[in-house]
Amino acid sequence: MTIAYDDALRDTIRAHLAGHERRAVADPTKRRAAVAMVLVDSEIGEDRVDPAPVVDWNQGRTISEDLDGRMVDVSGGAAFLLCRRASRLRSHSAQWALPGGRLDAGETEIDAALRESQEELGIELAESSVLGLLDDYPTRSGYVITPVVIWGGGRLDLQPAPDEVVAAYRVGLHQLQRDDSPRFITIPESSRPVVQIPLGNDLIHAPTGAVLLQFRWWCLEGRHDRVDELEQPVFAWK
Repeated sequence: MTIAYDDALRDTIRAHLAGHERRAVADPTKRRAAVAMVLVDSEIGEDRVDPAPVVDWNQGRTISEDLDGRMVDVSGGAAFLLCRRASRLRSHSAQWALPGGRLDAGETEIDAALRESQEELGIELAESSVLGLLDDYPTRSGYVITPVVIWGGGRLDLQPAPDEVVAAYRVGLHQLQRDDSPRFITIPESSRPVVQIPLGNDLIHAPTGAVLLQFRWWCLEGRHDRVDELEQPVFAWK
């Protein structure tokens, strides 16, 4: 069942964020970054064809019949914006991500999230559209990521930057509450559980997967569980 994109949802999310003591990480050895959880409206069935060249995308990947990498049949009602990163990027190429990136000199996390949303997806959002922040997530690649939750105010006209984003998707928030989500696996390289969020025909891993899980728990369900101890897969450590 889809979730209505309305004032009641916006107010609930804002209240849940305001009522939680956010965990901030102060680590001078790590660089600062921000990602934008941009909430928009979407229609059921508008995503029956994945616009990305999935055959090329899957080269070298181990895929199965039910997880072929396509992001289809996920839209409907309140949604968030998810990006396929370009394969030619120097870091974390060909991965799923929320719009975001490293803080420029003098920027706050909110400044960076709004700027990256404009640069990567062509959407201009005001600071007044920010509903709040989730916990900081320290990554294996040397960053502390601050997730910024933003109310887009409608569908928005997405214009993905081709040098950074292969395609952008409106993923219904109801997809975060699938019966098979979240998933946790173990790896020999770490004692921490690796989190996986099933979306469409693929799995979203941390750090993005951790952000999505905490958004579900905090903003949709009012749970105060932490996610900063959830592990990333080894391919995301660099």
